[in-house]
Amino acid sequence: MTAYTNLTGIPLSVALWLTTDDYDYDQRSNHISATTLLKPVRQIVLSARVPPQDAIPDIASLVPSRMGSAIHGQIEQSWLKRYKEGLIALGYPQKVVDKVRVNPTPEEAVGDIIPVYLERRAERHIDGYVVSGKFDFVADGRLEDFKSTGVFTYMSNSNDAKYIKQGSIYRWLNPDIITQDRMAIQFIFTDWSRQRASIERAKGYPQNRTLEHVLPLDSPAATEAWIRTKLSQITQYQTAPDELIPRCTDEDLWRKSPVWKYYKNKDKMSRSTKNFDTQGEANIRLAEDGYTGVVVEVKGKVTACKYCSAFPVCKQKDEYLKSGELEIEEL
Repeated sequence: MTAYTNLTGIPLSVALWLTTDDYDYDQRSNHISATTLLKPVRQIVLSARVPPQDAIPDIASLVPSRMGSAIHGQIEQSWLKRYKEGLIALGYPQKVVDKVRVNPTPEEAVGDIIPVYLERRAERHIDGYVVSGKFDFVADGRLEDFKSTGVFTYMSNSNDAKYIKQGSIYRWLNPDIITQDRMAIQFIFTDWSRQRASIERAKGYPQNRTLEHVLPLDSPAATEAWIRTKLSQITQYQTAPDELIPRCTDEDLWRKSPVWKYYKNKDKMSRSTKNFDTQGEANIRLAEDGYTGVVVEVKGKVTACKYCSAFPVCKQKDEYLKSGELEIEEL
């Protein structure tokens, strides 16, 4: 049984819910999930080296995942228990409702039907590993993934590459079920604002609390090649010392954009005269002032480290703590 801490004193009524984990973990030593494959090689390798006493999660950190699980569970139950009534209530004709089959067996998935699959786990053996994944929803051959997240994730497209890779792995695992070459992310926004939707419409702010985001999938051949490369890297660095393991990239680290600080007086650098988003803009100001000042680049802060399961043993993280690129008060 997993142990947890409750450092923020969450009341028992909610704390008990946060300790409830229905995920179907696989204890095989050569097993790796689709979601794990998406993580940086450094995180995958070093996470296994964290001493058990340093890997105890605090329940406060589990709120987003538990909320996501709750939403997934409710969607699944609505299809398993009352999809016929729901489709009729939504105005679908009876002849369409009669064609729907939820989680049909291969024998049932024939003829003029509309197959719907939910929360199906599949696995494949490849290069000494067992790769598995459980998709959220597939209807008529199209994969859908439910994401409860903030509006920024959608507007920045920051996770699109991961969504595509994850969806492509699911298609690689389920070629007979996922037959379309496009998938849909069904966003359920946790911080949506009706006021911002009105004010920021031109900026692309979503106009509803839910939104469908369609993305292309990689080909099965390209996906398998990517999986083989990633598995090869994991094997290669499994026992390598920290300094030889590939470093996490700025993208992996969720590094924020750098800032160029301009100081008009080199002798008074306690506070910058002005900050710029690009070095070019800062240099223009420097030239306008007759090159009497100085421009200093301040690297963007890294944020992913504080969510990484390899945090206790990662030396790359230690470098950022020392340089100030990772601030301890954020942890």
